[in-house]
Amino acid sequence: MLSTDIRRTFLDFFAQRSHPELPSASLIPEDSQLLLVNAGMVPFAPYFLGRRKPPHPRVMSLQKCLRTVDIERVGKTTRHATCFEMLGNFSFGDYFKDEVVPWAYELLTEGYGLDRERLWVTVLDGDDETVELWRRLGFPDERIQPLGVEDNYWSMGLPGPGGPSSEIFYDRGERFGPGGGPAVNKERFLELWNLVFIHQLRGDSDTDIRGELPARNIDTGLGVDRLALVLQDRAYICETDLLSPTLRRLQEITGEDYEIAPTRSQTSYRVVSDHLRAGAFLIADGVLPGNEGRGYVVRRLLRRVVRHGRLLGIDGPFLGDLVGTVVENLGGQWPELITRRPVIEQVVGREEEAFDRTVRQGTRLLDVAILSAKPGGVLPGSTAFDLHDTYGFPVDLTAEIAEDAGLTLDRDEFGLLMQAQRRRARQAQASGPSATEVYRDLLGKLGPTEFFGYERLSGEASVLGIVSGGTDVAVATEGDRVDVILDRSPFYAEAGGQVGDSGMLRTRDGGAIRVDSTKSVGDGLHVHSGQIVTGVLSVDDEVFAKVDGVRRDATARAHSATHVLHATLREQLGEHAQQHGSLVEPGRLRFDFTHFDAVGSDRLAQIEEQVNERLLSNPEVRVWHATRSEAERAGATALFGEKYGDTVRIVDIGDFSRELCGGTHVGYGSQAGPVRLVGEESVGAGLRRVSALVGMDALRHADRERRVLGEVTRLLGAPADTVVQQLTVRLGALSEAEQRLSAYRRRELDLLGGELATRSEPCGPGRIVVRRVTGVAGDELRGLATDVVRRLPEPGAVVLGLSDGERAQLVAAVSTGQAVELLRDAGREVGGGAGGTGPIANAGGRRVDGLDRALDQARAACHRMLGGN
Repeated sequence: MLSTDIRRTFLDFFAQRSHPELPSASLIPEDSQLLLVNAGMVPFAPYFLGRRKPPHPRVMSLQKCLRTVDIERVGKTTRHATCFEMLGNFSFGDYFKDEVVPWAYELLTEGYGLDRERLWVTVLDGDDETVELWRRLGFPDERIQPLGVEDNYWSMGLPGPGGPSSEIFYDRGERFGPGGGPAVNKERFLELWNLVFIHQLRGDSDTDIRGELPARNIDTGLGVDRLALVLQDRAYICETDLLSPTLRRLQEITGEDYEIAPTRSQTSYRVVSDHLRAGAFLIADGVLPGNEGRGYVVRRLLRRVVRHGRLLGIDGPFLGDLVGTVVENLGGQWPELITRRPVIEQVVGREEEAFDRTVRQGTRLLDVAILSAKPGGVLPGSTAFDLHDTYGFPVDLTAEIAEDAGLTLDRDEFGLLMQAQRRRARQAQASGPSATEVYRDLLGKLGPTEFFGYERLSGEASVLGIVSGGTDVAVATEGDRVDVILDRSPFYAEAGGQVGDSGMLRTRDGGAIRVDSTKSVGDGLHVHSGQIVTGVLSVDDEVFAKVDGVRRDATARAHSATHVLHATLREQLGEHAQQHGSLVEPGRLRFDFTHFDAVGSDRLAQIEEQVNERLLSNPEVRVWHATRSEAERAGATALFGEKYGDTVRIVDIGDFSRELCGGTHVGYGSQAGPVRLVGEESVGAGLRRVSALVGMDALRHADRERRVLGEVTRLLGAPADTVVQQLTVRLGALSEAEQRLSAYRRRELDLLGGELATRSEPCGPGRIVVRRVTGVAGDELRGLATDVVRRLPEPGAVVLGLSDGERAQLVAAVSTGQAVELLRDAGREVGGGAGGTGPIANAGGRRVDGLDRALDQARAACHRMLGGN
C-alpha cells in the first residue's frame, strides 16, 4: 500500500465517524516553550487545556512533525526518522477509551489488512481498564505488556496536558531480532500507533501530576512512515515510497548500489535521505539556517547531509539537485514544498557551499587534535570550542567525527567554555513581562483580555491584577513600576511585529498611570507596563484607559505601508521574497524577507516608486474574518513565526495585498502617506532587511536631504542638477592632487632616510643611528626607521624620536635581534613603556622633556646590543 493510500484510508475511516479534517499546523509551534512540533497533538494543546474552544468535539489531522532527539539515531536503527507524518484522531471531551481502542483495532486489521496475530500492545502498568478492552478484542495476555511511565505515559515533554497511553506494535519477524514483545525488542516489534488517554495536567515531569483536565480527551498518533515500512515490506524508512525517490537519485549521483554498499555507506544513504526531507520541510515553513534555535536545527541537519555525502564520495555540490526529489515526491500532499521550492533549493545549495569552506578550514585543526589524542581517549572540549568559535564548526559534527576516530568528546568542558562565552557576551535584556509563573497564574485565573482597540482608543476598564517587582500585588503607589492587567483594553499588545500602544490610565480618585508599552503574555493576556505618576492604584479600581492616538496613527500608517511593501517585493523580486520578521513602529518600519542577493539601488528605487504609486491610488483597506482554511483558499498570506487561531483576521489592501494580520491599519492607502526606503542590508544567510520611513517621518527625511543638497549646491556654486557632475570632477581632481602629494612626500622621506643613514655612528661591528627628527608625522616614523636600518651594514640599529609638544614618540628598528630591548629604559624617560616583537618596536609617553634623555638611554642600549664601548 502506497503512502497516499495509507493517508486516505485513515482519513476516510474517521470521516465516516464524524471527524472533520483539520489542516496540518506549521512545524513552528504556538507554544514558545517548544522548539518544534514533535507530535500530532501539539497544535491541539489549547483545546485539551480548555483555553480555547475546539471547532468540533472530534477531529482528525495529518500533521508534519520533527523530533531533534532522533537525529543521531537515524540510519542506525530501522525505525527512527527526524521528520515524519503523523495521522491522528482526537476527541475533546467526546469519546474516550471504549470507542478509540476498538476503532484502532478495526482500522489496522480490516482497513490496512494487518495480521491480527502479529499485533502486540503495551499499557501503563496498573491500567487494568485498558487491558480489559484489549482482552475483549481477542488479545491474549501474553501480547498485552504493562510498562512503566517512561514507555506508556505521554506528554509534550513540558507542563501541559498528558495521560496514560496504550501503544500498538507489529511483529516484523525473526530477521529483526529476538522475540519477547516490545518490552524486549522495539526494532522487531515496531510501534505503529499510540493511543493517549489525555485527562491529566502534567507538571515538570511525567510523574508530577498537578490535577485533572476539564474533560477526558483522546489523542492518537499513527506514524505514516512506520506503517509504510510494514505495508511495503521494507527494512528502513528511506526504502519506502516516502523517501525512495531521493534514495534512487542519490545512488545515481554516487554510482553505487545501496543494497550491496558497505554498512557504513548504507548508514550515510539513510541519513542523507532522511535529513534532506527534514531540512526541506523546515525551510518551507520559513526556518533558515542559523546558529541558534530552529535555525541551528536546519543548519545541523544540512551539514550532516553534506558530511555524509562526502563520506559517500560526492565531491561536488549535490544538495540543490537532490532536494528536488523531495519536492516532487511529497509536494502533492504538502504544497508548501512546491511554493517554496526556489527558496529551498537556494538555501540548501548555499549552506552546502558555506559548509564546504567551514569543513576545509576546521578539519585540519580537528585532524591534528585527533592524531595528538591517545587511541580510545578523550578529545578536549577546548578543541571543539575553538572549532565552533573560530570556524563555526558544529559541536555535534565534531563529536561525530571524534566518535568515528574512536574518541569521546569532553562535552562537559565544551559546555563550561560556552557558558563562559555567553556570560561575557550577555547584554541586558529588554524589560517587559514574560511568561513567568506569576503571569501564567494570572492568565489561568483571569483569562484573556477583551481588546476593543480596533473600534475606539479609550474606554472604561477594571483593574484585575497588578504586578510590581515580579510579584502579584493588591496595591501600588506613586513612583512604582507596574504591569497592569485590565478586564478590557483599547491598548494594542505587541504582536505581528507591531509595537504595543502607550498612553494613560486614570482612576476615579485622580490617580494617573503612564503606560509605556503593552505586551501579550500567554494566550491573550494584555500587560500594560508603565509607572504610577500620581496617586494609588488598587486591584478592582475602575480606570479610564486612553491610548496615545498620535502614536497609534503613526504606527497604523507604518503597518499598512509594510503590507504594501511586502506585496511589492514579492512582485518585483519573486514569490520567494516572503516576510521573515518585521518591526512596525510609529513612522518607521523594518522588514526582513527571504532573498539571496543585495537589492541594488536602482531596484530599490523602483520598489519605492511602486509602493508610493499604490498608496497614492488610495486603495481601500478592508478587514474581514474567516476560518484559517478559508483564508488560505482565498490566497491570504500567513506570516512566518505568527500564531493564528481557528478564526483569523484578514487585511486586504486594494487587489494586491491580502494577509492574515491582527495589527492596526489606516482606512485607505493614501492615509499612510509617503514611504521612503532608507536602507537595505543582509541580516543572515538568505535574509535581507529593508528599512523605511513613513508619513511625516518620510517627509522630514526628505526635507533634511533637500537642505543638505542646498548647502552642497551653495558650497559648489553650481545648480542643483549639476551637483553630482561637479562633485565627480572635483573629487577626481582632489584624488589626483593627493596622489601627486603622496609621491612627493615619499621622495622627501626617501631623501631623509638616506641623509640619516649617512650620519650613522660606528658601534662595535656595526653602525647605529640615534636621532631626534622633525618634520615627520607620527605615522611616518615607523616606516622611516625601517628604511634607515635597511641602508646600514649589518648589524645595524636605528632609534628615532619626535615630539609634537604633547607627546613624545620613539621607534626602534634592528637588522637582527629584538628591537624592544633598545627602548625599555628609554620609554620610562618619557613616562611610558615599550612594546613590539622582532625587528621593530615603539615607545611613547607624555613626558616630552625627557625625549633627549630617552635617546641617550637608547644609544647606550645600542652599544650593549652591538658590543660597542
